[in-house]
Amino acid sequence: MNQEDIKKEIMNQEDIKKEIIDGKTALGVEFGTTRIKAVLINKEFLPVASGSHRWENRYENGVWTYTLEDIWGGLQDSYKNLYQDVRNKYDIQLRNIGAIGFSAMMHGYMPFDKEDNLLVPFRTWRNIMTEEASNRLTKLFSFTIPQRWTIAHLYQAMLNEEPHIKQINFLTTLAGYVHWKLTGQKVLGIGEASGILPIDSETKDYDEGLIGLFNSLLHERNIPWKLQNILPSVIQVGENAGTLSQEGARLLDPTGQLQAGIPLCPPEGDAITGMIATNSVSERSGNVSAGTSVFLMAVLEKPLSKPYPEIDVLTSPNGKPVAMIHSNNCTSDLNAWVNLFHEFSKLLGVDVDQTRLFTMLYEQALKGDRDGGGLLAYNYVSGEHLLHLEEGRPLFVRLSGSSFTLANFMRANLFSALGALTIGLSVLLEEEKVKIDRIFGHGGFFKTKEVGQRIMAAALKVPVSVLETAGEGGAWGMALLAAYLNRDSIEETFDNFLGRKVFAGKKSVTMAPDPFDMSGFETFMARYRAGLDIERKAIEVLD
Repeated sequence: MNQEDIKKEIMNQEDIKKEIIDGKTALGVEFGTTRIKAVLINKEFLPVASGSHRWENRYENGVWTYTLEDIWGGLQDSYKNLYQDVRNKYDIQLRNIGAIGFSAMMHGYMPFDKEDNLLVPFRTWRNIMTEEASNRLTKLFSFTIPQRWTIAHLYQAMLNEEPHIKQINFLTTLAGYVHWKLTGQKVLGIGEASGILPIDSETKDYDEGLIGLFNSLLHERNIPWKLQNILPSVIQVGENAGTLSQEGARLLDPTGQLQAGIPLCPPEGDAITGMIATNSVSERSGNVSAGTSVFLMAVLEKPLSKPYPEIDVLTSPNGKPVAMIHSNNCTSDLNAWVNLFHEFSKLLGVDVDQTRLFTMLYEQALKGDRDGGGLLAYNYVSGEHLLHLEEGRPLFVRLSGSSFTLANFMRANLFSALGALTIGLSVLLEEEKVKIDRIFGHGGFFKTKEVGQRIMAAALKVPVSVLETAGEGGAWGMALLAAYLNRDSIEETFDNFLGRKVFAGKKSVTMAPDPFDMSGFETFMARYRAGLDIERKAIEVLD
């Protein structure tokens, strides 16, 4: 770096420092399945500091969960690491922020009583335990209600006659819970709310007709509350959703440095922040988020003609219908295999960096046979609703004559990570003839340059683009939603805010489907479908 470049870098650092001191920033925090990430952006919408905390869901008493201690300890650690990053980079203390927003894994079930006590351990989206409720509500509403949706968990608890049901005073999601405790406001953004109960596209609120139908179920069981009285209020994009209270500021930053009174935007779900982070909020645009789970979001031109069990219908942050294909399983089993290879490397006395190891193994997949050499894998760490599997059993299967090489092994496992997703997607494309002009990808599946993008393009049969900002993920998308609170004009639409200000000039890398990969994936998927009974039998006999 020459003297002129050094001078520019110093000047830029001083500009950022002043923006942080003056509160010309926005903070987005996202509770992912394996990581809580905080991203601070400046007025140019660029990340200037970040912090994160690793965590894992627990499987306790047949329920995937996180404890309240996990939630608050993780949030505080993530914020502490962000605070330290600001201190290290700019030699200042983080005291003021222009706006804050929280997002989290969608759906789930957190019921509270009148004393604000959590009545049962937090039931996350990962729990496939509500099949009866899901089927009954789907029939009653004439609208697909997936098992992981909050309303399905609520009704299943009613069907199971769980004692806590009559004590419920407030029901929310993880994002709604954190926002409530920091502001005192029981609200949700419209996208997150649409994962509790369907949204009426005209009123931009919960569907009143469906509320009435559910209340009739409550009446039959003599339950003393009404659904509309226990749900968070729905807040639109760009609306102020409260301010950080004194108690909230201390809860977020126990050191007491962070000031109260900071405005918060509506809390949202990770599917929604993924749309924002990829500028996929307009019609015929789509994005795919691939990490612990994988889901594809496509903004629709018109409502679907009928409900499909494979397709969720959510609402975009600006109120448009969105088709969502969600698979519970994506990279968890892949990560487990990579960890095994890491363990082996240490046994040899070579402690390979995890990032390098992922890169080497992922790149090896591109050297394999087009279909993965006849190998077969199922990555179901948890249940998979797209295939009506309430539990999962990760499996690797091969014939004695299969080409069992490292390249084929990695290729088969990467293909498997997208298997269930593509089964669901075929319904959307073939039955409803939905058009998607562009797909943007983000998440851990895309971290290794070219590999994940190439496999995804082959699986979806459309070009897949990855933005230069994709690595920041949903936390950055949430920070953008927070920044929109402080937009120059109240009249500025969210679409224009993203297109003309945030993403104008942003670079992306686009990869078209390779015929070799597409042909191989199709062959693999024929084997994958044919072998699903193996997975079902494994669930039956391996307990």
